[in-house]
Amino acid sequence: MLVEELDFDLPPELIAQRPVLPRDACRLMHLTRDGGLRHLHFRDLPNLLRPGDLLVLNDSRVLPARVNVRKSTGGRVELLFLRQLPGELPEVTNCSESEQKGRQGERWETLAHPSSRLRPGLELFLPGGEPLRLVERQGQGRWIVEAPPGGDVVNLLETYGLMPLPPYIKTYPEDPTVYQTVYAAQPGSAAAPTAGLHFTAELLERLKEVGVRIVCVTLHVGLDTFLPIREKRVEDHRIHSENYSVSKEALSTIKDARSQGARIVAVGTTVVRVLETVARAGHLADSAPISDLRGSADLYITPGYHFTAVDMMLTNLHLPRSTVLALTMAFAGVERLREAYAEAVRERYRFFSFGDAMLIEKLDEPRTKEARDADS
Repeated sequence: MLVEELDFDLPPELIAQRPVLPRDACRLMHLTRDGGLRHLHFRDLPNLLRPGDLLVLNDSRVLPARVNVRKSTGGRVELLFLRQLPGELPEVTNCSESEQKGRQGERWETLAHPSSRLRPGLELFLPGGEPLRLVERQGQGRWIVEAPPGGDVVNLLETYGLMPLPPYIKTYPEDPTVYQTVYAAQPGSAAAPTAGLHFTAELLERLKEVGVRIVCVTLHVGLDTFLPIREKRVEDHRIHSENYSVSKEALSTIKDARSQGARIVAVGTTVVRVLETVARAGHLADSAPISDLRGSADLYITPGYHFTAVDMMLTNLHLPRSTVLALTMAFAGVERLREAYAEAVRERYRFFSFGDAMLIEKLDEPRTKEARDADS
């Protein structure tokens, strides 16, 4: 697929600058399994799902990951904390100051701006004076930074950071929690899993009342949310890995739903990637043991991919030339999604993070010639 095939015409005024309130009052385009299209609202979701369906949420919590730091010379640098890197050593109590100084602190992948004059070993200082050390340049403005031994970066971000809103949102909201799902629990994302922003606590209760099961997995959204596809061929793009986890309780529920023939409804492209990653590793097989799962998801889904773990997907209306648009096209079908996006523009849907939503069902499988002959 050529990257131009991920383009579409979008009037700038359709880029949502603030969420609809209440959250579930946004519009919902329903792409049905028979190829139809319906215009509804997100609060209609309990009427679209059925008892036994399993709704899978991403409970990652967005970190206030955008922080202004300073050099010792007074120069300012903005850091966007993307993800914690593995291998950091836990804090040890009852050790001497010299032993503590010799320990490695937490290391994080960050985006730095401006980054051209930065160099490894340089210290940057948070607003409270806490130092961060630049460890290694990763390219494209990315740096590995190290916190002081024993320092808790999440706590530092909660103290000094701002929500990392996408650049197309021009005004920082009065209430930053609008960029957080109501069920967010596990801190670690550099951007919101935006398909879940439309849920309210009341809507989740209504879904349970009609028999929909709900389970959470975790995928911490990282660098690729900010990077467009720049290669000529979509498949040549390199996707960066993002950390995920699935509890043994969640895995058991997912496997149970599949064994019963229930529909698996993924809330967002992040959940799709987790479920398909777990399925490809064999963890959803009937004979696979049930245990806590942790790993890195670097599965890049483009049109032509065969989905094995997901039956329906809730998602937002995505940016042109983005990996999430490529994934959504793969799930819905290229022409089907193009037609849906054209309809969304005609009907003045709101696009991107604070915009409206889609519920996409897989198309019915084409009937074989043998089945058609049997009917005749």
